[in-house]
Formats: sequence, C-alpha cells, structure tokens
Amino acid sequence: MRTTLTIDDDVAAALERLQKKRGASFEKIVNDLLRSGLKEPNARPVSTATFRTPAVDLGELRIASIDNVARVLNIAEGEAFK
Repeated sequence: MRTTLTIDDDVAAALERLQKKRGASFEKIVNDLLRSGLKEPNARPVSTATFRTPAVDLGELRIASIDNVARVLNIAEGEAFK
C-alpha cells in the first residue's frame, strides 16, 4: 500500500538516526516500528532502572524553629541581611 504520511521533524530525525545505525531502508524502519507498536498498542514501556536519591546527613539544626523567618535569614546570611 502506498500512502503519504506527514512526520514531525523530531520523529523524522530519530528515524534517520535509526536508519543510519541499522543500515536499513527508511521504509523498513518505519514498517518495523509500526508493526511493533501495533502488536501491543496499550503496552507501557518497561522501565530499565529506578532512580533513588541517596540519603545524606545534614548535621544538627542551627536553629530550633523556622517560624521566625527574619531570624533564620539572619543566621543564614549574617548581618548583611539587615
């Protein structure tokens, strides 16, 4: 079947990179990707890695409470705050 398809610039660039990497024709790349997408249209991509933020010891608090913003800024910035 022959049809005209308008492809967004970013998608076209990704297809061209894949075409160069695989050394296959543009039509083959598009057809392979469409076939794989149509097999599982509702499938979610498998996450390869979970990002975890490492815990860090921040030390002791320099102030008892942050309710007084002026006091916190005075401690953090010194006398230049005033």
